[in-house]
Amino acid sequence: MIGGARQPREDGPSPVPPSHQGCAIDSVRVQLPAQRGELRDRHEDGNHLHHLVWRLGPGVRVCSSAVLGGGIGPRAWILNAQVPGGYPRLDPDRHLAEIAASEGLTGPGAGLMTAADVAAYTTGHDGGVTATVTTGLGVRGWAAAPDVAAGTPHRPGTVNIVLTLPAALSDAALINAVATATEAKVQALLDAGLDCSGTPTDAVCVAAPEPGPDGGEPFAGPRSTWGARIARAVHTAVRAGARLS
Repeated sequence: MIGGARQPREDGPSPVPPSHQGCAIDSVRVQLPAQRGELRDRHEDGNHLHHLVWRLGPGVRVCSSAVLGGGIGPRAWILNAQVPGGYPRLDPDRHLAEIAASEGLTGPGAGLMTAADVAAYTTGHDGGVTATVTTGLGVRGWAAAPDVAAGTPHRPGTVNIVLTLPAALSDAALINAVATATEAKVQALLDAGLDCSGTPTDAVCVAAPEPGPDGGEPFAGPRSTWGARIARAVHTAVRAGARLS
């Protein structure tokens, strides 16, 4: 809601004072693991939009399905950017790079986008894990659905999940963490009373320290120590976001 104070949300950020609305919002930079990102805003083509920025710094790697900087590797930042509904551009990776450059972000990073209200993000915390979620469920459905015509466009509503944790994970555990976060997302949507597994454009980013000689934690399934924490943090954040959508 632009032009009025926001109401508190479950385990989310404090309401934005009216004097701060319509301008960039500065947040104290917090290192992993408690980082929930800086909420920023911008104007594009007459639209007032928000984005979240994580300035990770050196020594962090990310496993991500993001449109920009997806895969597994060192990442210095993560960006989750709001775009208008009916997003017209065909170069989302370049668009995200432009937003990152405007924030002074350098080096490799991961960029996600959504048509959901990024300023309405929700968070969950458990044992050092922080899940930050933006929830847009306007185009929700089930993952296993009847085939549709090739090239059918999907509006970028999206449930975007960004996880930060203090424990280094092996490659396999990073991938397992994405699966665990997705399982917890679906559980949260069902617990919120929604008949869906997500949207066609959901994305996940998991940020953790680079592993040392020991190779990092080997497991991140839902019954492992870190996987269980990831699942609970994601469940809390997604369920809160689903209730607001």
